Amino acid sequence: MTSDAPELSEHLSLLGTVDTATARLLGAVEKLTDDDLPGPSLCAGWTRAHVLAHLARNADSLVNLLLWARTGIETPQYASQFLRDSDIEMGARRPLAEQIDDLRAASDRWLALARAMPADRWPTPVRTRTGKELPATAIPWLRLREAEIHHVDLDIGYRPADWPEEFVARLLPEVVHGLDRAATPSLPPGAKPMTSDPSEPKPPSFTVTTTDTGYTATIGTSPTTEVTGPAAAVAAWLIGRSDGADLTGDLPALPDWL
Repeated sequence: MTSDAPELSEHLSLLGTVDTATARLLGAVEKLTDDDLPGPSLCAGWTRAHVLAHLARNADSLVNLLLWARTGIETPQYASQFLRDSDIEMGARRPLAEQIDDLRAASDRWLALARAMPADRWPTPVRTRTGKELPATAIPWLRLREAEIHHVDLDIGYRPADWPEEFVARLLPEVVHGLDRAATPSLPPGAKPMTSDPSEPKPPSFTVTTTDTGYTATIGTSPTTEVTGPAAAVAAWLIGRSDGADLTGDLPALPDWL
């Protein structure tokens, strides 16, 4: 047995979790009407229709990454930023029935290809649209993250408090780690820190503590406040899906997530 076996098992088990999250999302969307689609989402500048179109095209983009891993032939997640944005804009103009059919078909295509992926191809490195390199084993988590977070973004009754505990338990440390890296200067051993430009805002440094799971972490090197609350509420605030009104502490301004 190779050292990759536990990781592969974890990511393969996520396929069923993604399927469940997708079914939950589609079940909620099926209760909407065409009149609901132009309503604002929690994504700035996007309607609910934009979010649905993005969810479908994201599934297809992750099919591209799975094909890259399976064949070894580089297949960009999106052909270009322009085409990505154009596809979302065009897709958002469709009636609800077409949106649902498209999202279901795209989700099924992704899941079918993921389930058919040969085990030895999962560790293959691929790159996301932002240029980040990661193994194909990360793709199921990327899709689960899209389904759960954008379900909240639709603003149709599904809240961060409804996220499964396992999802929050993985999302929160990931987000904290990313913010901590952004807030902590990375210098070569022995290097002296450069004098910062006083006109540039400093990354926030603070501690987060969850009241329900006992998770605690510090972001940055000089925390000035502690933010506390339920794990899902903390995660939602950190990724910009909440104003933090349900948290306690002096909430610092946060950079955009992702």
